Amino acid sequence: MRPVHVCLAVLVAALWGVNFVVIDLGLDHFPPLLFSALRFLAAALPAVFFVGRPKVAWRWIVGVGLALGVAKFGLLFVGMDAGMPAGLSSLVLQIQAVFTALFAVVALSERPGRVRIFGMVVALAGIGVAALDEGETGPLTAFAVVIGAAACWGVSNVLTRRASPADSLNFMVWVSTVPVLPLLGLSLLFEGPGRDAEALRSLDWSGAGIIAYVAWVTTVFGFGAWGFLLRRYPASTVAPFSLLVPVFGMSSAALVLGEPVSGLRWCAAALLVGGVALTSFAGSGGVRPSGSAGATDTPAPGRAVAAGAPRPRTSASRTPSTASRPSPPR
Repeated sequence: MRPVHVCLAVLVAALWGVNFVVIDLGLDHFPPLLFSALRFLAAALPAVFFVGRPKVAWRWIVGVGLALGVAKFGLLFVGMDAGMPAGLSSLVLQIQAVFTALFAVVALSERPGRVRIFGMVVALAGIGVAALDEGETGPLTAFAVVIGAAACWGVSNVLTRRASPADSLNFMVWVSTVPVLPLLGLSLLFEGPGRDAEALRSLDWSGAGIIAYVAWVTTVFGFGAWGFLLRRYPASTVAPFSLLVPVFGMSSAALVLGEPVSGLRWCAAALLVGGVALTSFAGSGGVRPSGSAGATDTPAPGRAVAAGAPRPRTSASRTPSTASRPSPPR
């Protein structure tokens, strides 16, 4: 890759990593489901009027919009609101690569090789260590919700691979139109119209800036830049930069939010990132379509993309938690 494009890939990974801190801050302003709906509303408008007509079938746009927008980001925001730390969320969410590989076995008739299976086992061991660490400091229910978000991300990755959009920015903008109404409906149902109205009435420049970051910086610019790189270079060259997302996520959470990184969390990070690397970039020993021993397919975990001790909350807009609290999804 040209040096300028290497810098661009690192910049996108950094923006996506810092996004978890921004989400954490945004949850002090908005209920999680409303926050997610506003994020996609801002990502879709006015961009949808400038990217042209959809370039893939609507069934793929709706499918990815529901799996990625409603399920993945809805669960991520709810999990972080319930107590999942931002830095740990950025790490745990990377288990999506394992879910993607598993779902591809069923949906795409792919057969994982031994190296990829070993990578899945290593990544799952990292999740186990992370769960052990989180069990000492925060609610495991929130941890499980973020794991569910990662599973939904895996579903959206498989759907995106089936759709094979030639223009990732066009695709992501149209996908962003799908979750808005379902998330607003879920917010009204579970968070209540009174709480939503209060959050909107108290919207200030800080809240507006947070919405702008998660919508325009990480979604429109981030996916646009990532798609540009994927069009110029092989996915196996670009995708490894996505492994920097939890590095930036955990580092920025420690610096901005004061989330400590324990020895167990470093161990979990090493196992999870190493396992995801093996799962995603196993090369010829990785995934083979069933019935075709010579073909290989190396998925790019960044293609569909998009990501310590509890910190006390003082905002009245946050959902009370019965567990000891810190505080996904990006």
